[in-house]
Amino acid sequence: MLFPDIASLVPHAEPMLLVDRVIAADAENCSTEVHIRDDSLFCVNGAVGAHVGLEYMAQTIAAHAGYLAHLEGSPVKPGMLLGTRSFQSTTPAFRSGTTLRIHVRRLFVADNGLGSYACKIDDMENGLAEAVLTVFHSENLDDVV
Repeated sequence: MLFPDIASLVPHAEPMLLVDRVIAADAENCSTEVHIRDDSLFCVNGAVGAHVGLEYMAQTIAAHAGYLAHLEGSPVKPGMLLGTRSFQSTTPAFRSGTTLRIHVRRLFVADNGLGSYACKIDDMENGLAEAVLTVFHSENLDDVV
């Protein structure tokens, strides 16, 4: 299945658009890929710190929200990462040359835009990181902050 270009789903501009493409999505789930390169943002000495995985997860959640908006013919809403619980990584860094798959599953989204997602990162063979992220989507974040 072909998905819209990631730049049309995630409200970030280069160089902060970190995920490369959506590879799967439905009403509750989304998966993206990112290929780690030596010139990737945050790549130092051939690796991106595993903590950047939180942003890969957050951008995959944004891609999910953007995909659902796309299906409805609605504009993409801005969002905020509010926090995380239980971030765990089996590696300190993601090595250059590795393709990561980021998977998110919506646990809930309230009417006010507050949501929670179970997130995982793998390299197509091994689980590398997981967390539960809390996010907030709104028509206008200026009304919130």
